[in-house]
Amino acid sequence: MTSLIVRTVHDVAGFAAVADYFSDVWHTPRSAPPVLPETLHSLAHAGGAVHAAYDGQRLAGASVAVFGPPALRETYSLMAAAEQGLGVRVKQAQRAWAVELGARTMRWTFDPLVGRNARFNLVKLGAVGTEYLVDFYGPMADGVNDGDETDRLTVAWDLIEPGQPYDSGGTGDREAAPTTHTAPDGGPLARRDPADRYVWCRVPDDVVALRAADPELALHWRRAVREVFTKAFADGFTARGMSRDGWYTLARQEATS
Repeated sequence: MTSLIVRTVHDVAGFAAVADYFSDVWHTPRSAPPVLPETLHSLAHAGGAVHAAYDGQRLAGASVAVFGPPALRETYSLMAAAEQGLGVRVKQAQRAWAVELGARTMRWTFDPLVGRNARFNLVKLGAVGTEYLVDFYGPMADGVNDGDETDRLTVAWDLIEPGQPYDSGGTGDREAAPTTHTAPDGGPLARRDPADRYVWCRVPDDVVALRAADPELALHWRRAVREVFTKAFADGFTARGMSRDGWYTLARQEATS
């Protein structure tokens, strides 16, 4: 890889290239991208930012962010994608832009069944999962989400003092905790520690591949994980970590202090 450059986009050709990149990531025709070039241009003109990561002349990542309510000093990342190993650079470019303009936090959503994204958001960046949204977008017809319900997990990223990756409780404590739910594959789905400080919840190894091969089974996973998360969030838990073997750690605030 040559030297990577991440820059904000201001020109029509650049917005078109980002729209094409998002089409490729979300497996849609380039004639029907997830977000139109004109929309990207308008968002940037309104004070948001479109970032593009270039590996030489090749576009290798992109993101879109806008500002939220002024009193919250918060930005919202609408879309972000990057080739493996480049995601942190793209998010740090968003962070630098947002902090320079006075923001203190950034929020975005992602599919909670995609474990690699959970690990990136919660472990690499130190964001916290704060809200579980049921079927947030309704039906989507792209090549990644088609046929599934679009539950999303909202994460909040402290731009001034990002949280530390949180995996307290480890595998030993997790495996010692009682199983509360069984997964669609017959294994344990969720465990809850007897002191009621932690909940652990497992997701499938690769939900995108599972959705393509067996949509009905993927939907069973969706609804099973939803049940665990909605109950845990109602009880005051937040998502704090994701293990390499696909287990979320959800914790009460006092357990992380």
